[in-house]
Amino acid sequence: MLPVVALVGRPNVGKSTLFNALTGTRDALVADVPGLTRDRKYGYGRAEPHRFIVVDTGGLIEAPRGMHELMARQTARAIEEADRIVFLVDGQSGLDAADRYVADVLRRSGKPVTVAVNKSEDRDPDVVTADFHGFGFGEPVAISAAHRQGIDDLVAAALAGIEPAAAAADEPEHATRVCVVGRPNVGKSTLINRLVGEERVITFDQPGTTRDAVQVPFERDGVRYVLIDTAGVRRRSRVEEDLERWSVIKTLQAIDEAHVVIGVVDARDAVAEQDATLFGLATERGRALVVAVNKWDHVEPGQRDAIRDQVALRLRFLDFAPVHYISALHGSGVGTLMDAVRAAHAAAMREMPTPELTRVLEAAIRQHQPPLVRGRRIRLRYAHQGGRNPPVIVVHGAQAERTPEDYRRYLVNCFREAFKLEGTPVRVDLRSEANPFAGRRDKLTPRQRRTRERRKRRAGR
Repeated sequence: MLPVVALVGRPNVGKSTLFNALTGTRDALVADVPGLTRDRKYGYGRAEPHRFIVVDTGGLIEAPRGMHELMARQTARAIEEADRIVFLVDGQSGLDAADRYVADVLRRSGKPVTVAVNKSEDRDPDVVTADFHGFGFGEPVAISAAHRQGIDDLVAAALAGIEPAAAAADEPEHATRVCVVGRPNVGKSTLINRLVGEERVITFDQPGTTRDAVQVPFERDGVRYVLIDTAGVRRRSRVEEDLERWSVIKTLQAIDEAHVVIGVVDARDAVAEQDATLFGLATERGRALVVAVNKWDHVEPGQRDAIRDQVALRLRFLDFAPVHYISALHGSGVGTLMDAVRAAHAAAMREMPTPELTRVLEAAIRQHQPPLVRGRRIRLRYAHQGGRNPPVIVVHGAQAERTPEDYRRYLVNCFREAFKLEGTPVRVDLRSEANPFAGRRDKLTPRQRRTRERRKRRAGR
């Protein structure tokens, strides 16, 4: 299981900025206003060789009231969920009475704590951390979340003694692990029971029946699967019961261990922001994804086109994922859903030979040339496979790292169509080749330099 790291501190010390630095995203809203983060926010963090789940929290203050009291409850739950805690303090303002209060709270938790002294750029680490040794949490780590300085050292200190989590889904196994996710009461457990042909998990017409990730092995058409039923992920403001507070962590860990994710939505409800966020997290982890719109039998025929349009609009960023309209209760559409799961897993694990990848790259360039950057043409030369689940395609060339995002998406679509990579995200890694003449300019004669300049001008036309 991925370890869980909670970011805790008084307001306005940079927790959300650190969350974004650890996850490599801009998911947490960041502004110079105390108390901006109210709910817990979850994401996947990575700092080689570690992978982990990171939880952003609101600022802790003494004697909170009103909204601050709700924020304190959310932070307390994050502390309970965490395996390790990063205690963030401000290196510019120095030690504050509010920091001492937070330190007392964390000391009572009994959890391992690492002090991160933020906003330490361009300052002597020994000087900036000196005031914070007295907390008794070990050696503080000087960082700058905004400039992403010291992040690897912080993660190494926070996760010391924890073996790096194995990438369970990176290699094929004897059984395909399929994680079923969605909001409460969309029919996840009913779908699993339909797939295995018996009541293996409890179903009840009440949100929150499933409290933990439940693994169900079964076989279909000669293929072995492990289905993982997860607790419904609802909006954080509605997560109140003690047992349900673990749901998000367990679901994120189940996604990380899966090969394929089935994202279930209720055909009778609008596709919500929670659905898009949850399916987006699965995509971020590189998991193959199939969307199941359940309870389709409850929708009037005249309303179905409108619902299809809404699903396409709300989930347009998941255009690679097939959408199936099913009834888990009655079984309609479930067979083709599993066909899509099998195809998505095969696509995620597909072997793509270098000569074929390079031929597809060359055909894509002939059809649509890369743009000019600073008057020079980006030249992409060859491609090879760099990983599976998700498929990673490494493209080498001159100025490759300057390729615009829209052209990268164009290449992704070309590779997806050529290799039939439906159901899985595809990542294109653009790498520039080293210049073999770098550092040799002074060794060239004036005539050789003039010849090179003429060639560069011709190449840029």
